[in-house]
Amino acid sequence: MEIAAIIVAAGRGTRAGGDVPKQWRVLHGRRVADWTVAAFQRHPRIDRVVLVLHPDDLGQAEGFADVTIAIGGATRDASVQAGLEALAGDPPGLVLIHDVARPLVSADVIDRVIAALACSAGAAPALAVTDALWQGEAGLVAGTRDRTGLYRAQTPQGFRYGAILAAHRAHPGGAADDVEVAGAAGLDVAIVAGDEVNLKITSSADFARAETLMGEAMDIRVGQGYDVHAFEPGAACMLCGVAVPHDRKLKGHSDADVGMHALTDALYGALAEGDIGQHFPPSEAQWKGAASHIFLEHSIGLARAKGYDLANCDVTLVCEQPKIGPHTGAMRAELARILGVDAGRVSVKATTSERLGFTGRQEGIAALAVATLVRA
Repeated sequence: MEIAAIIVAAGRGTRAGGDVPKQWRVLHGRRVADWTVAAFQRHPRIDRVVLVLHPDDLGQAEGFADVTIAIGGATRDASVQAGLEALAGDPPGLVLIHDVARPLVSADVIDRVIAALACSAGAAPALAVTDALWQGEAGLVAGTRDRTGLYRAQTPQGFRYGAILAAHRAHPGGAADDVEVAGAAGLDVAIVAGDEVNLKITSSADFARAETLMGEAMDIRVGQGYDVHAFEPGAACMLCGVAVPHDRKLKGHSDADVGMHALTDALYGALAEGDIGQHFPPSEAQWKGAASHIFLEHSIGLARAKGYDLANCDVTLVCEQPKIGPHTGAMRAELARILGVDAGRVSVKATTSERLGFTGRQEGIAALAVATLVRA
């Protein structure tokens, strides 16, 4: 069953301060909306994402790929309905509705909402109220309230698409959230466990808290790669995507780019995804003479599909000849282009083995690589 996510981002977020609405403020290196959209795009069960924007924010949409844009209304429920209507031409089976101001939503919370929809028309995450509740008047405590059975609502709130669309079309407006809309239509909504980390950014202090939480939750992966290729007659060696003139070339099933192979294996290693041979078996004729950028593009694409960004990488080439120094700038630039990162995140350097071993005898070149992947 297809599942769509609607991210409501049409509000102005004035309570959070700043010169722009809170969804466009930078949080931990990216805009709040970027983090929120990415959380759903990388989830394996989410097939489509609709982003509901204020008309003044349409220029912000240029930074998103594979996202349907809808124009929001004057209220939250009007914006949600706009997102639902954007799906009406090709309706999904289920829809999750999420506030853009909750960028730390986890895959586990999303999973719990989806699982509950198997036996309920609606499902939403929440946290039981554990603090004492007071009634206040004129700055003084005027009484207490029973907290039994009370919950703090979170998003995403999930529903069977047809049912929640009909509920929104019938609702007069002014609902606090989609659970209220569903309740007015007689739909049962299951409560699933929320997450304290899934906070809603409302004030400027929430940005500081979110920054702290994201730093604590950061997932860092480090992988290493090693490769060796022997020399054979030729006129140049392909190294880190650059043809380096030499009186021999490197021997291999593909173009034998030893540096790029080591870096590719470092990325696979960081992901616990094996090595080049598993993804591109040398026994298959289609890879004979293949350009090694194909392998590197696959490994970084796999990393991004899993939600990781490349923090940095470092390649060391071990050889007596050819001289690598004059070409490292071009090598860094080419690797950065393939990886889709700034060249400042890519290092290429060389060393010799002091004339020891096969590299010292100039029988071939060895390469070592380290790559660091980060997912926040």
